Amino acid sequence: MGPPRSKKRRPTFRRLLKTSGVKLENKLKNRQLKQQNVAKKQRKEQKRLRQAVKGAAGAVPRPLETYRKRPEEEEDEEEFLESLPTDMLEEDNLQQMTVMARQASFITRDLSSCGPVHGGKKRKSDVVRSYEKVPRKMARTEEKEVIHLLPIKDKTGVIPQSIERVVEKQQEEEEEEEEDAAVELDSVEKEAELASCVEMTPAQRERLRDQKLNERKLTIASLASAIVSDPFSSIKRVKELRAMLMEADPSVAVTVRKLAMISLMEVFKDIAPTYRIRPLTSAEKATKVKKETQVLREFEEGLVSQYKFYLEDLEQTIKDWKQKKKKRSQAVAFQSYGGLAEVAVRCLCELLVALPHFNFHNNIIVILVPLMNDPVKKVSVMCCDALGKLFQQDKEGGASLATVRVISGLVKSLNYNVRPELLRTLLSLRIKEVEVKKDIEAMAPKQKFMTNKEKKKNLSRMQRKWKKAEEKLEKELLETEASESKDKKIKLHTEMLNIVFLIYFRILKKAQKSVLLPAVLEGLANFAHLINLEFFDDLLNVLQGLIQSGDLSTKETLHCIQTVFTILSGQGDVLNIDPLNFYSQFYKLLLRLHAGASSDDTVIVLRCLDAMLTRRRKQVTLQRAMAFVKRLSTISLHMMPNASVGILAANRATMHAFSKCDFLLDNEIQGSGFYLPELDEPEYCNAQNTALWELHTLQRHYHPVVRRFAVHLSQGAPSEGSSALSVELSRRSPVELFDDYSIKQMTFNPPVASPSSKKKDHFAVGAALLDAELQRQIESALTAAEDAKLDFTAAHTQPPSAGTHTHTK
Repeated sequence: MGPPRSKKRRPTFRRLLKTSGVKLENKLKNRQLKQQNVAKKQRKEQKRLRQAVKGAAGAVPRPLETYRKRPEEEEDEEEFLESLPTDMLEEDNLQQMTVMARQASFITRDLSSCGPVHGGKKRKSDVVRSYEKVPRKMARTEEKEVIHLLPIKDKTGVIPQSIERVVEKQQEEEEEEEEDAAVELDSVEKEAELASCVEMTPAQRERLRDQKLNERKLTIASLASAIVSDPFSSIKRVKELRAMLMEADPSVAVTVRKLAMISLMEVFKDIAPTYRIRPLTSAEKATKVKKETQVLREFEEGLVSQYKFYLEDLEQTIKDWKQKKKKRSQAVAFQSYGGLAEVAVRCLCELLVALPHFNFHNNIIVILVPLMNDPVKKVSVMCCDALGKLFQQDKEGGASLATVRVISGLVKSLNYNVRPELLRTLLSLRIKEVEVKKDIEAMAPKQKFMTNKEKKKNLSRMQRKWKKAEEKLEKELLETEASESKDKKIKLHTEMLNIVFLIYFRILKKAQKSVLLPAVLEGLANFAHLINLEFFDDLLNVLQGLIQSGDLSTKETLHCIQTVFTILSGQGDVLNIDPLNFYSQFYKLLLRLHAGASSDDTVIVLRCLDAMLTRRRKQVTLQRAMAFVKRLSTISLHMMPNASVGILAANRATMHAFSKCDFLLDNEIQGSGFYLPELDEPEYCNAQNTALWELHTLQRHYHPVVRRFAVHLSQGAPSEGSSALSVELSRRSPVELFDDYSIKQMTFNPPVASPSSKKKDHFAVGAALLDAELQRQIESALTAAEDAKLDFTAAHTQPPSAGTHTHTK
């Protein structure tokens, strides 16, 4: 029977993919180090042999036995030599015999040794001592492993003993052989490709690249479709698809890696469950479960593992781009790192928005938040948009709270040297309710409620039984809904708002002249109704100082005023404060509004008017209200149509809130003095002595809605009658009307009627332009002229008779 059949199989592509590149590289390094050590040992042994041979050839051997002879022995030796038959020996042989006689012990000893013959004890002790100096662990050879045993000592000396250890390394040898074969195959293929590429023309290279790229695309598509069609049984194919992120062919490496990143992102979005996967405990792993449960566990474990590796690959791509690190493979040029990093950032942004409930979501937040301040605008915009979408879609508040914490730490670590867009993303937070401080609760009137025990005392036995059953049922229903409780949601929103205000207040205190101030003021205006009452005094003083400093732009000043009046119209209504100075600043700013296309400040003006005049109608005087109506009518003449509609709608709301503003529709003077339009104090400009003549000009405006509002206001803004507004216009707020009639998208609302598309076959002239009677007379005259024969020569001599004409031949 022959040797047993080898079970070694040819390595498949899938098996080669299972071995990661890092493992292959480490094994290749170990093999190279091993070969270097063996070569070094061989060089040392050869050096020792050369030195030994050189020393043995150059050294003169000493006689082994040196002692003086007796005189009798010398005489006997001479007589013996003389008695020898020398006639049979040649002279050369005789000399050789003499030399050999002097070296009597050359047969039993090495010629290079110089130790004395009679030093027996000393020689044995030296041998034992030299053996003790030999290390216990001998040098390991590649062919076999030797186990050293205790030596044997006899009369000749010490004999070392050793045996060979038998170790089964069949599996390791197979793996090494497979790796060697794969490395050799790759090297041969690369050499062949390089040789072929050198010989190809540019057109042939491009054709070869397209062919390779199509093959990779088909591979990616087949793997992705197989995973999506059956995720539970094809989760191992995710590893094969992830291996294409390490494409080594320089001609298609960048494109293939981008396609693999996007394909994996879409695959994970499709197959990821709607819950967070937690790791199993040791007790759960030891428990015996059903086959379906075991399949589900394996799928979840593989999914989390591959998802983690995929995120690590994306993060490493971004880090290599940021650190400007050149890899050893040289498969991807350094100039292509930026494109790969942008695709990686895009994939992370998509996963952040699509899978806020899945594992490693906080890790993605930690990666993307620093990129919001990236100098590359495209990357920064992508990250800011993704986090803004996350804030808008997050209903529970957990992901938003984690993001706000990371943003706060980033802003503080960079010493507030960040982009304003980073802070503007906080405006998308869905913070509606927060916990009110206890001192505010103490100011509210207390209501006495009955305790649960008191209620039960007033109930009968059957009613208490039914009550208990209802409470149990409600508890079970809440558990089945699996929804977050309202208290927990309010608690998350409160903590989130505290962090946001901490960021804003730090910037107001330490960096008032930075580029972040507009974003901070805009955020304060957005969340001002949620600020605690204890911060009102300090915040109003800071905003007052900022406005009076004169360093703010028009928009920033408007944000300050909006913040102040939002506070005073909310919890601040309990404070006895008269913000007359803010009214004067706002009245002065109205004439500085931009009249062109960039009239975005009008939205802030409309919101301020609602908070300053409509909501605070009881704290505002009539003179102040009429001054604002007059100035708003003036600026509406030169604003864009949507801004004019919004301002006229704000005037309508003010005239409804202050019914005596109809004085402005009459030309009669209501008091002494004249109207002073250049005065910046609304209380003392004598607005009651003027009229809204601007409404007559606006009635000839090119926009139909502006004309409708002008007619409506000139009639006193009635709620009924022919001059009343339609329901669509009357029920909309000024801000909504401003947005509805905006022309940012280059559209006109209402749309302009298009010209008639009916084409005429011919253009009528003559008969179509004349009257019917005139046309009849013309036709009769023409027919009479055709029947008569005209003689123009006779007309000069004699007048023709009626009805007759002369004709000369």
